[in-house]
Amino acid sequence: MAEKKFDVTALGELLIDFTENGLSGQGNTLFEANPGGAPCNVLAMLKKLDRACAFVGKVGDDLFGRVLKDVAEQAGICMDYLVTDKDARTTLAFVQTFANGDRDFSFYRNPGADMMLTEDELPLEAIADSRIFHFGTLSMTHEGVRKATCKAVSHARENGAVISFDPNLRPPLWASLDEAKARIEYGLSQCDVLKIADNELEFMTGETDFDKGAAILREKYPNIRLFNVTAGSEGSYSYYEDKRVFVPACKLGGTIETTGAGDTFCASVLNFVLDHGLDGLAEADLTEMLRFANTAAYIVTTRKGAIRSMPGRAEVEALLN
Repeated sequence: MAEKKFDVTALGELLIDFTENGLSGQGNTLFEANPGGAPCNVLAMLKKLDRACAFVGKVGDDLFGRVLKDVAEQAGICMDYLVTDKDARTTLAFVQTFANGDRDFSFYRNPGADMMLTEDELPLEAIADSRIFHFGTLSMTHEGVRKATCKAVSHARENGAVISFDPNLRPPLWASLDEAKARIEYGLSQCDVLKIADNELEFMTGETDFDKGAAILREKYPNIRLFNVTAGSEGSYSYYEDKRVFVPACKLGGTIETTGAGDTFCASVLNFVLDHGLDGLAEADLTEMLRFANTAAYIVTTRKGAIRSMPGRAEVEALLN
């Protein structure tokens, strides 16, 4: 892959995840304000792996927007292209965590600053100077930011970037699930590298069998060169050319919540692609990739939040060994 200023540039939402953190003395639920947003979570993990990263998005001119910018900069992410909106507030998400670590989200958006990004606010030069461009669907829920996302994807591809996509389906944010499906189909049609969760694969294909679901989408979207499926506590699958690899999840206990696990997995895969490219991968390569990604994702599930919870390479390798 050609040398460029940024290894990975990501576009999308930057928000505050309010996660449950015990009870007050009066028995009321306490929430901890954790900086998050899937694209920036991915970049935070990549920075832990010493990659040069830039974020493209918008926050409100408010307390939360300033906190998010500071935290991302402290993580080493280039935030020069973060736009501040003086009218719309920074998006908030309240996260309810269940006993098994799964979550339910309540969003305070409509409008949220992240959905107000426009085409003319895109840093096209920075996007062109990136080896990988990463995006999801939360930046396609509304027309303005959807146009910006599509323009960014097109510009990245025209300038030789590998396109990475994670659907990150959040049903409450869509006017209809048919619209969500259409936007996911766009992402599938554009990407070289896909990270898709088991529930999203079923949503798009109606299949609970991962091999059958993957086969359906790989036939429809032959542009996807590296097709990865995350299956939560079961593990993950990788499909590449005629190869299929499964690696079970790391199960050492201690899971608190799953926020950021998929983003950590995604970042680990992108780090692998930066090292190895997308040509001539063997089953051993795919196994190595999934083992590292699964282990890094597990570590994040033992901590609160995402951006500030990402493990470094040494921590992941120590657990692997």
